Amino acid sequence: MTEKTVKTAARKPSAASLTAEPFAMQSVEVPAAVREFAEKGVAQAKETYEKMKSAAEEATDVLEDTYESTRKGVVAFNLKAIDAVKANSDATFAFARDIVAVKSLSEAIELQTAFTRKAFEAMTAQAKEFQELASKLATESSAPMKDAFQKATKDFKSAA
Repeated sequence: MTEKTVKTAARKPSAASLTAEPFAMQSVEVPAAVREFAEKGVAQAKETYEKMKSAAEEATDVLEDTYESTRKGVVAFNLKAIDAVKANSDATFAFARDIVAVKSLSEAIELQTAFTRKAFEAMTAQAKEFQELASKLATESSAPMKDAFQKATKDFKSAA
């Protein structure tokens, strides 16, 4: 054989290499320690994911509770404001009707004094009611957040 025919024969693929998988890899045995380490890592990742998911769901529930209690409080506050405006308007129209019907200056002054006194008393009572409503709104709106914070603090202390 000549040198040229030997090189050509060496380059030709054998029949066995044509029937094998083109991208087949040798199977490698993973050491047990590496496998155990990987399994622990996956288990920890799943556990951490579940904890984060649970915390996110709890936070969502807290926000929903906070928004709902705030909404109810704001509605009550607004209804009280509408009632106050109606009461003040009714009192003012009644005063206007009465002042038009007076016969003397002294009667007008007496009527004006009585109206001013009643208006001041009504304003004081309304301010007290608004203060109570605002305080109740603040307390009820912050209650879910406060409870969640106390729970988180308790959980943190027990975990430490």
